[in-house]
Amino acid sequence: MIVILIGISGSGKTSVGTALSELTGWFFVDADDYHSPENVAKMSRGEPLDDSDRLPWLNVLRELIRVRIDRSEDTILACSALKKSYRSLLSAGGAQLNSSGSSDVNFVYLQVSPEILAARLQHRSGHFMQLSMLDSQLETLEEPTADEATIVRVQTETSPEALAIYIYQEIL
Repeated sequence: MIVILIGISGSGKTSVGTALSELTGWFFVDADDYHSPENVAKMSRGEPLDDSDRLPWLNVLRELIRVRIDRSEDTILACSALKKSYRSLLSAGGAQLNSSGSSDVNFVYLQVSPEILAARLQHRSGHFMQLSMLDSQLETLEEPTADEATIVRVQTETSPEALAIYIYQEIL
């Protein structure tokens, strides 16, 4: 199974993914590690990515998903996947159904208010995603529907560990 934690930058994808990986023993992948140097440089300058910047990155991630499924390696992937078309592309890497009749790729949307996102990004250091790009991500976001992803509403006081336990108990 592949669990893709999706959401705006600052929603906690990496922190929750790391905690969930520790809880389950599953492999954790941060999609940010797969951005091209050009994409990282662009975002570091405060310039949002467009679809042509994201497509090669998404294709690499789709192939990673396909390989992990072919090897039967349960994986947690932290990836913004802001648009429905991005999520469709990623799920195409594992479009086959497993023995229980469900998809091997499952999305969990970490839904966080813009106020909490701004506060988190303001205090973040050492990451290329800047607070100045929050508005562009919010504009790009096509919120997933319940038939597309499990939606987890994140409160500011919820720890990554508590969210990981919730996802493990309620979703996996």
